[in-house]
Amino acid sequence: MSLTVLDESKIAEMAEKGVILGHKKSKTHPSMKPIIIDTKNDVELLDPQAVVESVESAVAFLKEKSKPGFLALFVGAIPGIKEEIKSFAEEFAMPYVTNRWLGGTLTNFSVISKQTRYYEDLIAKQERGELAKYTKKEQLGFTKEIEKMRENFQGLTRLTRLPDWMLVVDIREHDTAVREARKMKIPVVAIVDSDDNPELVPHPIYASDHSKESVRWVIEHLRKGLQEAAQVQVQDTQVK
Repeated sequence: MSLTVLDESKIAEMAEKGVILGHKKSKTHPSMKPIIIDTKNDVELLDPQAVVESVESAVAFLKEKSKPGFLALFVGAIPGIKEEIKSFAEEFAMPYVTNRWLGGTLTNFSVISKQTRYYEDLIAKQERGELAKYTKKEQLGFTKEIEKMRENFQGLTRLTRLPDWMLVVDIREHDTAVREARKMKIPVVAIVDSDDNPELVPHPIYASDHSKESVRWVIEHLRKGLQEAAQVQVQDTQVK
């Protein structure tokens, strides 16, 4: 059923999950004013119709761009939500960033890629027992290096080339990622809250990015869209 067919139950669900609850009025970005439908207790309320239309637009875009062999990068480091981002990415075997964004991940991809491959090589050598030939002190050094690199590079091992598109949760936190994507002409789908500038991304999804349930609600709709796209691809392959 189309999300755009709104009824009271759907609006109530979005309100309950905090999807339409923005930030305080004083923090509202001017470009988000057309999306604000009301203010209650100094908190901006997003227009439910605009929310669902933005979700459906984003889903349509992802379906179009998620052809066989597509590569997407999922970005989000909000505590309690980054696990959702990681799970979402891994479900479709995609790379992800759930900690600090490494400057140059996109604009200096060759360097980041070499560091990622080095991290993978260390892991492989450790698993094969090839580091056992070193002294205990050297082995400890390798272990510490692996642990330190894991935080930044574990999610990037599947980033074998520049992505076809990116999903970003919290564009203020990940402003560097958004800037790099724009510079490299990589389309960005992002959750945009009342304090964000929607003009920074080509495919904004109007919703709260500070509510865990809100982000989960958005992710669930995007997940269904990608699953439907994958199912269509399987059917097309069977027909051929």
